[in-house]
Amino acid sequence: MTGNPANVTVAGVDGCKAGWIAMRQDPGGSPIVGVYLGFDDLLTALPSDAIVAVDMPIGLPEVSGKGGRGPEALVRPLLGQRQSSVFAIPSRAAVYADTTSFSTVDAWYEAHRRASAVAAATSNPPRGVSIQAFGILGKIREIDGLLTARPDLRARVFESHPEVAFWRLNDGRAMTLPKKIKGTVNPAGMEERRALLARHGYERAFLDQAPPKGAAADDFLDAAAMLLVAGRIARGEAASYPNPPGVDDRGIPVAIHV
Repeated sequence: MTGNPANVTVAGVDGCKAGWIAMRQDPGGSPIVGVYLGFDDLLTALPSDAIVAVDMPIGLPEVSGKGGRGPEALVRPLLGQRQSSVFAIPSRAAVYADTTSFSTVDAWYEAHRRASAVAAATSNPPRGVSIQAFGILGKIREIDGLLTARPDLRARVFESHPEVAFWRLNDGRAMTLPKKIKGTVNPAGMEERRALLARHGYERAFLDQAPPKGAAADDFLDAAAMLLVAGRIARGEAASYPNPPGVDDRGIPVAIHV
């Protein structure tokens, strides 16, 4: 995929074990990929006007409704059997309920129980935090803190979701195969997504490369999908769920863009 048609640098980002994997494309250039420890490190490495699409919830509710925030409820019906990939995001109080590091597995589960108790008290109907959602709360806090402290970033950093992006790339049809089965990468599901990305301009050799150290193969493909979304946002072609986006109590936009 060469010749970024947007007139700004665009980046697609996903969380990974080492921090954040970012796929970047400068105007007229080819995609390059790297891993960054912090989201602020990633932003520092980009031009000040770069457009970023990231697979991470942005904008938090004070009280979480049925199914989570509005964007989750809107996109789940689009995904058929893949809708479980869209986690219900709890309230801001639950996201910030426990910000300590976890030295043991028992401490991790105890922190999950505390966050779930806060989530249940700040949701209607009452609902705890799934294990999957709890696993990304640290990264949600990282972005939430940056967008709270730096309102200028709210016009440059956009929430997206890989499976919804693949749905749009596939002409409104959800992927037929999962990327993972019981936590293990599913080769057939990965190939389905590589083939779709190749149809949208990526070179197969680029898609077939090993992911950078600290990121997994599915993180790499998700970042590639996010890069395509960032390009659509930069060109004014992205769809927003909801449209127009909502805002949370801090003025941060709340929407999934694809």
